[in-house]
Amino acid sequence: MGAVEQLVTVAAVVLGALTTHLTNALAERRRKHHQLLTRWDDRKLDAYAHYIDLIRSCIFLSVELYEHVTGLRESRRTEEEIKAEMTEAARLRGRAFERIMLLGGDEVVEAAHALNVITLEVDWQALGRIAGSLEEWRERNRASFRAINTFHDAARDDLGVSGRVTGEQHPARDLLLPPSRPPS
Repeated sequence: MGAVEQLVTVAAVVLGALTTHLTNALAERRRKHHQLLTRWDDRKLDAYAHYIDLIRSCIFLSVELYEHVTGLRESRRTEEEIKAEMTEAARLRGRAFERIMLLGGDEVVEAAHALNVITLEVDWQALGRIAGSLEEWRERNRASFRAINTFHDAARDDLGVSGRVTGEQHPARDLLLPPSRPPS
């Protein structure tokens, strides 16, 4: 084997080693990037689900208080007990919203802001801070659940989940309401 052949062989080995090293380095970089994205997606999913859970808790507490105060339905708890639980739920909702602000994409953050606005109106009417009729109360609740669906859609887009919560595939749904009482 001549010197030129040996030089070509050594160059081929060095080129093969460099190619292998670069390929492994790029694959490792992609793997770490994927792990980072997946880790953040897991945290986002947890934050989004927790936030919606707290939003719904606040709404249900407001409904309980409103129905108790207006005489639509009696509660096993006193008005003060419900208000105390609403205060704690609102505090937790605020903390969960901060996680949305930290982790969420622009559309998710905007959907969360809109959701906060309408659910606070539900709280305030239940607490008597703003006036409103029963029909206005029901419309505020309908609007809050529409805002929840908008938040779901934004969160799904942010997480890369296909499909929509709203749209042609899902018919419009209304509040599940008890039948009207006959006039007494």
